[in-house]
Parts: sequence; structure tokens; C-alpha cells
Amino acid sequence: MTENQKLLDGIKIIELSHIMAAPTCGQLLADMGAEVVKVERLPKGDDTRRFGRSEDGDSAAFAMMNRNKSGLGLNLKTEKGKSTLRTLIDKSDVFIENYRMGAMEHYGVGWENVRESNPRLIYCSISGFGRTGPYSDRGGFDLITQAMSGIMSITGEGPGRPPVKVGAPITDITAGILAALGICGAIIQRHRTGKGQYVDTSLYEAGIFHTFWQTAIFGDTGEVSQAMGSAHPLAAPYQAFKTSDSWLVVGAANQSTWLKFVEAIGSNELANDDRFSEPASRMENLDTLVEILNTLLSKRTTSEWMELLDSHGVPAGPVYDIEEMVNDPHTKARNMVTNISSATGKNFSVMGHPVKYSSASTAITQSAPLIGQDSREILTRFNFTSDEIDSLVSEGVISDKRINVEAAE
Repeated sequence: MTENQKLLDGIKIIELSHIMAAPTCGQLLADMGAEVVKVERLPKGDDTRRFGRSEDGDSAAFAMMNRNKSGLGLNLKTEKGKSTLRTLIDKSDVFIENYRMGAMEHYGVGWENVRESNPRLIYCSISGFGRTGPYSDRGGFDLITQAMSGIMSITGEGPGRPPVKVGAPITDITAGILAALGICGAIIQRHRTGKGQYVDTSLYEAGIFHTFWQTAIFGDTGEVSQAMGSAHPLAAPYQAFKTSDSWLVVGAANQSTWLKFVEAIGSNELANDDRFSEPASRMENLDTLVEILNTLLSKRTTSEWMELLDSHGVPAGPVYDIEEMVNDPHTKARNMVTNISSATGKNFSVMGHPVKYSSASTAITQSAPLIGQDSREILTRFNFTSDEIDSLVSEGVISDKRINVEAAE
């Protein structure tokens, strides 16, 4: 493999998706080189197209999760639309969907419908609660699954305060990441067995997966963890502190780092204080420790403390807003936020691929498509004839954005 080769080169993926979890999954796989076809239901397509400022279905929100994909608009209310989707799936390696229970069966492309016609197919469903269990027929949004997975109970300022949702839609995003991981694992197994399989994950499980420490504590002691602000449930100091001009987070939880920390802030006496000398005693006296450290750290600016803490090898960082994160030189060096030109000529910021490879490319090579932008080209790649494609366009089964644009001109 050369540096310009793709990890998933040659893998064909059909993504019938909306909003976030499945588009995130498809985006990661597209970055890794898979040929991902974003199928959208006509006439309106993915709701994300209308999030925020939007022109002709071209929005920053849609661009964020759908770059490196080609776009097919399909009228699934028609029998020809359903049969076209079935043909695409039968000729693909992977199918990804994130609709409610029964939707794929309604379109004639449920797992049981397609597994025999394409035994090598890896079929991935991402839903609110998974395809088994008492909640399998429920719809699920990030807000709901953050609440029911316990995340909102451990997020916020503390007991007696209202429950708080994590600002980012972490169950949606994590479900997409887990699905991509599951698909990659299934691809590897298929190399050994020659057979595909059904991959099933959910926002609910993605949320639970984030509660490692709190679930471990409950299993071990029966104690139900509560919100602690930015603090850690098992170690201290590991949280945000107020400086003279902003906020600073410090991760000085283990003993060796704690000793470096108190030296850096000029308070070695804390290391000999019985209340703070050991990890367990620091947790027992956390409120007192936080009060002392807030007083000490409020005497300098965040940048001054960062210079001191860095020089002593203490993990720490400023609390950034999004603008500060985007403009940080390390963000730029890691290519984590980049600009691309959209199909309508706009410039959108999108996330870079979060994994770097020594011998493979994850370059962003195309912007998110308009609805049906690539319908004709996609069907041609899947061996539809020109006459068949013309018929599907004329009957309103597929959207051909190129023709629509020409007509508008």
C-alpha cells in the first residue's frame, strides 16, 4: 500500500440515512476510501440539509457529515424506487441505515429480504435502542438516549441541580463510530468466511459505553454516581479551576503528577498535608482541596499557569470555546478542521479524519452532494443502461440534479 492508497478501496457502501449517526458512520468509511453512496428519500432528502442557513439544500450541517460521498435521490414511494434500492444493495458490500424498526422491510430491503440475494452483504442498522429488547420499536434521539443511558445524571454541577445534556450529541456520534468499527470487523471476518452478517448498534448502547467509571463504581459498591461538575469520580485533582482571567483544567490525579503539580504552584506543603497526601484522602477531602486550589490558581492568568505546569510536566489545558479550538495551531497541524467548497460554491468548515495513518490517505476529495447530484453516474456504475436511467428520471423515480440545474438555467 502506498501513501496515496485508501484503506477501504474497492468497498461499495449504500447509505440510506438521515441526521447524524449513520451519516457519521458513512463519513468515516468514505474517508478511509470506501465508495459511499448517500441515498436520500425524495423530495426533501436528509433533514440536516435544512439545519441552520441553507440554500438549495446546501448547509454547513449537511456538509459536515457527508463529504467524500456521492449523492442519489430516490423516490421510495414508488415500486421502481424500491426495486432500484434493492438492486444497489444486491451489488454492494455494505448497507447502512438508521431508520425506525420496520422501515427497511416496508421498502423491501430488510435483512431477511436481502441476505440470500447477497450473502456477502454486511448490513448495518443504527437505531435509538437496537433491534432487540423491549425498547427496540422506539424511536431515539441523542437527548433521549443521553437521559436513559445515565449520562445526564452524571453531567452538570452537582446534586440538586437540573440534569444537563452533554453539549455535543455524543450518543449519535459515538453510535456512528461504533457502527464503523463493527463494519470494519465484519469486513475482516468476511475475508475469512466469505459471508456477510448483520451489524446492530444503537445510541442507547453508545451512551452506556461512556459510563465506564460510574458503572464500575455501582457494580463494585452499589453507590450511584452523581454529577460532579468537571471533577473525576475516582481521582483528584482532575477538573477545572478558575484563574485570574479564565478557566484552566488540571489532570494531576496520580501520585507522581500530584507531587509535580504542588511543586509547580509553589505549594509543596499540600503534599505533606494528611488530607491530601494520598489519592484516597484527596477524594475524601475534595471540596476542601478544590477551595484551596481555586484560591491559589486565581492569582495568575491561565497562560502563566500553563507555562509553569508545562515546564513541570503536569497535564493541563485552557478551557476553549469553539473559535479558540478551531484557531489553535495544534488543531491546524493535525488537520482537524478544514474548509471545502460546496456544490453551490459556498465554503464550509468540516472535520478532518481523526485517525492518521502512515501508509494510507484519508484526504477530503469531494464536498457533500446536492440531492441527486450524482444519480446518473451512480446508476451507471451499478450497470444501469442509459435508457433505464432516462426512464427513471422521467418517471420521477430518481432525481438528476444536473438536469434540474440545466432546466433552471
